[in-house]
Amino acid sequence: MTTPSRLLGAAVAVALSAVVLAGCVAKSDVAASDALTVSSTETGCEVSATTANSGTLAFDVTNAGADVTEFYLLAEDGLRIVGEVENIAPGASRTLTVVAQPGEYFTVCKPGMIGEGVGRSGFSVSGDAVAIDGPDAEQKQQAVDLYAAFVKDQVSQLVPQVEEFVAAYESGADDVARAAFPQVRAYYERIEPVAEALGDLDPRIDYREVDAVAEGLDWTGFHRIEKDLWIPAQDALNADGETPAWQDWAPSTPDERAAFGDQLIADVAELYDYVHSDQFQAALDEQGVAGLSNGAIALLDEVATGKISGEEDWWSGTDLWDFAANVEGSKMAFSLARDFAAAKGDDGAALVEEIDAGYAALEESLAAHGSLAAGFVTYSELTDADKREFTDLINALAEPLSQLTVTVLE
Repeated sequence: MTTPSRLLGAAVAVALSAVVLAGCVAKSDVAASDALTVSSTETGCEVSATTANSGTLAFDVTNAGADVTEFYLLAEDGLRIVGEVENIAPGASRTLTVVAQPGEYFTVCKPGMIGEGVGRSGFSVSGDAVAIDGPDAEQKQQAVDLYAAFVKDQVSQLVPQVEEFVAAYESGADDVARAAFPQVRAYYERIEPVAEALGDLDPRIDYREVDAVAEGLDWTGFHRIEKDLWIPAQDALNADGETPAWQDWAPSTPDERAAFGDQLIADVAELYDYVHSDQFQAALDEQGVAGLSNGAIALLDEVATGKISGEEDWWSGTDLWDFAANVEGSKMAFSLARDFAAAKGDDGAALVEEIDAGYAALEESLAAHGSLAAGFVTYSELTDADKREFTDLINALAEPLSQLTVTVLE
């Protein structure tokens, strides 16, 4: 558990991909290509063009389906939301206006405003880089709004993934549930500090057994289910390294599985409700631009305090999946804050360069052991040298990253 942090998005360029600034832009400022049209249906997301010139673009989105829908413009990594328009009722139209820098993007619609969306397609922007004008305060508010959209997207994808995972667990389809476990958790791990700020919600969803016992809490959530799916060997120890794994414990009955699974679904639904509430938006607004940097630091701390030690996914050994998702979330928060820091003169630019290099080195080391898409090796397959390398790289990144907040606020 980290101290509560709010991760925010920003309307600034990043090293990985060009950024798009979403906001209210006068129609007269729209690029010469004029508005792009988007038709959202239950199964498709048809955009009138797949290329555009850099500058101000407008996407006129019409909902031709039966459910309320959303439209997203995603960065090249397919993860970061760089522009979105939501709550488009059936038969209604909304316009997303963005200032598009050269780069590669994806478009996607989300009928029902849940899940991973439909009709994801590549979208290319060519031309010259666009100078971003506008008051600093306006850009920072755009940053807050874009990160809010990212969090909502991750949680909206988490909800159906958890439901499928729980269905497999409750029905005894353990092979299916085991395969889904690390993939489902990635959506949560990217935005974990949001849940940690909500009192006992993160403990209910994500506490390890040793933490729940130490605090006298009922042990529920992902890791309680994990222990059922990877039944410990008779000589296994709990995460405290001392207590036999079988002491005072037995595999869950079908009724107990149903209770644990239903509780996880309910807790994730509570998280969904929160991130779609005015309370969540107000909390992001209050944190302001410092939330970007603090969020990047908080998620790297998650790696350093749990994943690198192999204590997070004690039974499954899937710590590297959590590790990679935490790094993605941390890098997201940093990448959205980096230009605020880089604008602080030579020292800020040097700090950004050092942090960029730190993330690149850490990602390269992780890639040697797998990926979120293809899977990673289990934690037990790492050598002591592998673990030392990860520790050294995390420490090398943590030091400059710890300076980010004060630099952004100078």
